[in-house]
Amino acid sequence: MTRTQWLICIIASIGFAFDIYELLMLPLIIKPALLSLGGLVVGTPEYTHWARILFFVPAIAGGVFGLLGGWLTDRLGRRRVLTWSILIYAFGAFAAGFATTLPQLLICRCFVFVGVCVEFVAAVAWLAEIFPDPKQREKVLGFTQAFSSLGGLLVAVVYGFAVRHAGDLPAIHGTHEAWRYTLISGLIPAIPLIIIRPFLPESPSWLAKKTAGTLRRPSIMELFSPALLRTTLVTTALFACCYGIAFGAIQHLPQMVPGLVDVKTAVTTAQAAVKQKATPEAPLNPKALVIAKSETEQKASASVQTWQEVGGLVGRVLLAFAALYIVSRRALLRLFLVPALIFIPGLFWWMGNNFGTPEVLGMFKWAVFAAGILLVAQFSFWGNYIPRVFPIHLRGTGESFAANIGGRVIGTSMAWIFFTFSASTPPNPGKMAATAAIIALVMGVCGLILTFFLPEPLPEDEAGH
Repeated sequence: MTRTQWLICIIASIGFAFDIYELLMLPLIIKPALLSLGGLVVGTPEYTHWARILFFVPAIAGGVFGLLGGWLTDRLGRRRVLTWSILIYAFGAFAAGFATTLPQLLICRCFVFVGVCVEFVAAVAWLAEIFPDPKQREKVLGFTQAFSSLGGLLVAVVYGFAVRHAGDLPAIHGTHEAWRYTLISGLIPAIPLIIIRPFLPESPSWLAKKTAGTLRRPSIMELFSPALLRTTLVTTALFACCYGIAFGAIQHLPQMVPGLVDVKTAVTTAQAAVKQKATPEAPLNPKALVIAKSETEQKASASVQTWQEVGGLVGRVLLAFAALYIVSRRALLRLFLVPALIFIPGLFWWMGNNFGTPEVLGMFKWAVFAAGILLVAQFSFWGNYIPRVFPIHLRGTGESFAANIGGRVIGTSMAWIFFTFSASTPPNPGKMAATAAIIALVMGVCGLILTFFLPEPLPEDEAGH
């Protein structure tokens, strides 16, 4: 590879990593953020209302504007749209860390989602066209997308660090809250982008057609032409199923982890340590007990999130290798989808029946690791598959429709369903796990059925040329 190609891969990898970094912040910070900004606690109707809004409304914004971003990717070029998308979500995340009200946090998260939704589409189209050789393209798309899981792992580590060292960081609005520092860290990807941006070229195949005047104008309606209708509908529905499992089940693990008896025991131990430090001169402050409980639960949730993301990283690497040797795209997707259909609902069913069982946290982490492998590999699949089934002038638009309307709008609506059907006062982790198991099972079955209708791409990317 040339130096320029390496620079492109670096920027795309950073973009993929912080896409997931930004998205997976919310499950980690939602409880302390809602408590800080609105005084809302888990289990109350107000908490459920705002949790649904924060999960779903930004996804709607991302889906709608992401579709526009995909169209702009075909109209204006891959490089320009990619650059602006990363800047939008980086500065949106930075601003979210300084929010003083829930509406402010919501607006900032909408900007984050818009940037993330556009970046994925622009980066995948860009990489697919920079590397015309099929084998090299498969490797590049597979291994750069593996950085998405590195981003998920990184946000869990950063959040855990912020929880432990929040008191050592500069105060924001007079407080030292870990969730604010975690959000602010989303500014990081903008720094290398600003430095490397002048050295990045446009997609050569897109630019050649643009220069020659042969690049057709992108049209969303063309996605529903007889030649592309089946591809558009099936990829959109399958994207929705993948995201449905993530947003309707896996992403809510941080809210369920505090219900495990191991975590409750750790909370009791932490609070006992706080009580022992109390003296007649420095009596016990009830707030200190609440802080000890919150920090212990957050550490446990961050630990589980880390195991999930390590599993996701392994899954993406396995998909990258498997894509080189398995010719049928249907078979490649089923390699991970079929086990996930059985294992992920089973994981939540098992979890729902073992909240009161001691010493299961370690086993649970291994199970979450396996679930991360099976689910996240499917996300990498789409980055390899979609560029091969849409022509160049519609590549960004087609990818955007499938990923953003299917994944970000329809798929993430499962978060709304999860909060609606799992809500209870006080919070019931068993009900949460049961709801997640049902959502994962339904989405998995629908996905398996849809694979029988998934079009196989033409050899050597003929669809794109």
